Amino acid sequence: MSTAYDFDHEIDIAWCPGCGNFRILEALKAALSELDLNPAGVVFVSGIGQAAKTPQYLNVHYFNGLHGRSLPVATAIKATNRELVVIAESGDGCMYGEGGNHFMHAIRRNPDITNIVHDNMVYGLTKGQASPTSARGFVTPIQTLGVHIEPFNPLAVAIALNASFVARAFAGDVDQTAQIIKSAVNHKGYALVDIFHPCVSFNKVNTLQWYKEHTYYLDGSHNPTDRDAAFKKATETDKFPLGIFYINGQSPVFEEDLAAYDGDTAPLYQRGIDLNRLTGLLGQMKT
Repeated sequence: MSTAYDFDHEIDIAWCPGCGNFRILEALKAALSELDLNPAGVVFVSGIGQAAKTPQYLNVHYFNGLHGRSLPVATAIKATNRELVVIAESGDGCMYGEGGNHFMHAIRRNPDITNIVHDNMVYGLTKGQASPTSARGFVTPIQTLGVHIEPFNPLAVAIALNASFVARAFAGDVDQTAQIIKSAVNHKGYALVDIFHPCVSFNKVNTLQWYKEHTYYLDGSHNPTDRDAAFKKATETDKFPLGIFYINGQSPVFEEDLAAYDGDTAPLYQRGIDLNRLTGLLGQMKT
């Protein structure tokens, strides 16, 4: 089915056949279409990697930046124009490795952005070394004796920092993933959606079948406003829960507290320049 997020011409998609990124792209198009968002009002920000190519295959505005640096750019875009729907999107290496520091502080700032992370537990673009979420014992051409350190748990970290919205999805379930993305975009504040998906070329352990056998969906008995229960679920590793883990609607939203918007709700780019104030400021700098 064609959507407003599809191009009207053929595009070359540089992912391996069978890559889970195709299903995430499908879920994104479905979610944004069901939300009836005008593509002109949607901005994607990504870093470097196979996952970070996703915005290039969507009919939206996008910014591709440095490895691990998508979140500060996304925060700035939202602060500059609060009318935009801003989605920061990249892989587990880009977002949790090179971008790990930005990840933690974006949670603390709580900008109204959605953070979608393609989590395949390996670096796919650079030929298969271990990523922050790779399990202990995972063997790669670089980690020839297997990974020996504890894998990074993004959901537990996010909940520990009292993130505004925390969820996990599985690319193999496009409909469920689309619904989780919709909830994240509709949420006011920072929303993390970590999406499991297979890397068919460089991760022969965490396959599509492996994810089906090692995940389950949270049911109606889970209360996403219960932070302790959410944290406990986030630490389960025998089988990984899927769904919305935690919602905290109490934290102030970053861009709503900015002094630039005190008494003026217009986006910054729509405002005129007060030359008298600017001249006065420059004059103060000379002295």
